[in-house]
Order: sequence, then C-alpha cells, then structure tokens
Amino acid sequence: MIIEVVKSKLHRVTVTEANLNYIGSITIDEDLMDAVHLIEGEKVQIVNNNNGERIETYIIKGERGSGAICLNGAAARRVQPGDVVIIMSYAQMDFEEAKKFKPWVAFPDTKTNKIIK
Repeated sequence: MIIEVVKSKLHRVTVTEANLNYIGSITIDEDLMDAVHLIEGEKVQIVNNNNGERIETYIIKGERGSGAICLNGAAARRVQPGDVVIIMSYAQMDFEEAKKFKPWVAFPDTKTNKIIK
C-alpha cells in the first residue's frame, strides 16, 4: 500500500510579498528551501494562519538569505504581507517505509524568516 505523508514543513514563516501580476507560484528563500529539503518546481501546500486559506502551488527559488516568502499570481489574493503561513510538501511511499520516515521541519523566526539555530 502507498500512502501520502508530510515530507517537508516550514512552520510559521511570514509572507514578505504578494505579487498578483506574476504567472503563479510561491517564491521561497533558498536557505529555507535547503533547511527542509524543498526543490524548485516542487508542489507545496500553504496554510494561512491569519485567515485559514489553503493554497496549492509550486516553488520558485528565491534569493538566498533574503527571507523571501512571496505568493505570486492568483494566490496573492489569498495572503497579505505580514501574514504567517505554514508551507508543507508531501511524499508518497510504502506504508512500512512511511512508518519510519521523519519529515524535515524547520521553525524560522517569524520576524526575519531566518532558521533558528
């Protein structure tokens, strides 16, 4: 049996920009991506803690060290700069493998979006 489990999670990052006039996606600081093993083009779910919205889109690599979290295109209507969001990706795996799998999770500082050491 194959099941879907959380693979990566950025818990509580702050939206820095919402760009309606872009073709779509979410731009994420490359440092944040590396911290939880996300890659450019990967599908993610964004949960907005401020209004309860849930969005699915794909990742665009943002400038390393910038703290960028920018929702682009139609998703920009679902967030405001300053909103706190959770970003998650999922993986499909065998049930037995999934029982042993530990997701990559990071808890960035919500003021700077930098990983707390």
